[in-house]
Amino acid sequence: MRRTTMFLATALAFMPVTLFAQDSTSAAGGSDARVHAALETALDAGIPVSLLERKIAEGKAKGIPMDRIAAAVEKRLDALTKAGDALAKAGLEHPSEGDLSVAADAVQGGVSATALTTISQTAPQDRRAVAIAVLTELVAQGNAPESALERVQTALARGPEALANLHGETAAGATANAGGGAVGAQVGASAGTRVEVGPPRSR
Repeated sequence: MRRTTMFLATALAFMPVTLFAQDSTSAAGGSDARVHAALETALDAGIPVSLLERKIAEGKAKGIPMDRIAAAVEKRLDALTKAGDALAKAGLEHPSEGDLSVAADAVQGGVSATALTTISQTAPQDRRAVAIAVLTELVAQGNAPESALERVQTALARGPEALANLHGETAAGATANAGGGAVGAQVGASAGTRVEVGPPRSR
């Protein structure tokens, strides 16, 4: 009787660990299935799966849990789909991976579909990616999409140098904002306040 009691106690002691391991394996399998489904959806939609595979590789390299990688891949797929639709409306039925990627960045950065379609339609091919990137940064800095679009279109009308200058200005603004955030975090930390640090914006 005593031996039976000891055996049950030992079994119960290890049971939570076993169940936790099974739950972890099940969760990982579910995340893998979500990633696989996203890749299949991209393939069916004509979206280069390499644009999602980079996100997966980046997440794994940083040691990010698979469920978060799956969520990021699904979010990126949604952005790529919306970006593809906007580019198609602009007359770009078969955009390059670069154009599609920067357009997806714009979608995730809060650029409206209308603004993205307009800039994709009006910007010359050799300046399209830069124009979209500048538009995205202006919106990220708090400008309304319509106002940001007008500034980029004005720069495009003035020529490559004007667009390059605007690109430099937005990059400098982003650096200044990042520096200000770092200083604010340091001041808050030294004052004993709680500092929330969010994830960096994707470029």
